[in-house]
Amino acid sequence: MSLGSFVAAGLSLLAGFPVAFTLAGVALVGIMTGVFDPTFLSAFPSRIFGIMSNETLIAVPVFVFMGVILERSKLADQLLQALAQLMHRIPVGLGLAVMLVGALMAASTGIVGATVVTMGLLTLPTMLRNNYDPSVTSPVPGAIVKDRSLY
Repeated sequence: MSLGSFVAAGLSLLAGFPVAFTLAGVALVGIMTGVFDPTFLSAFPSRIFGIMSNETLIAVPVFVFMGVILERSKLADQLLQALAQLMHRIPVGLGLAVMLVGALMAASTGIVGATVVTMGLLTLPTMLRNNYDPSVTSPVPGAIVKDRSLY
């Protein structure tokens, strides 16, 4: 039945139905045909609460807040400039400094999402000010910064 639900959802999406209506419709068909037992829905609130009380996930907003504080206080900019001056003989000294700070940040946080957001907040303004190509400065591959006036 799971294969049938998957095929029905895929065909409905290809037909142009909105995702929310497609998923809800396939689930309702499963409940009405007796394949899915609706008593499983009673476990849903406790599962959500269990996810929200996960200690690792609680740390993500704190690390993002740390990145915002470092960016607003210009401490991160000073750190990157100091590392770039130490590597001034290397043509891409600031890029290597960003990689070094990213490696230290990744090792200390252990949370990929928080590290990406924090590194974007910390390094993007500094690299744009030093005339790096916007497609290279973004922490997300393929993303392009369009408006430099924000930084």
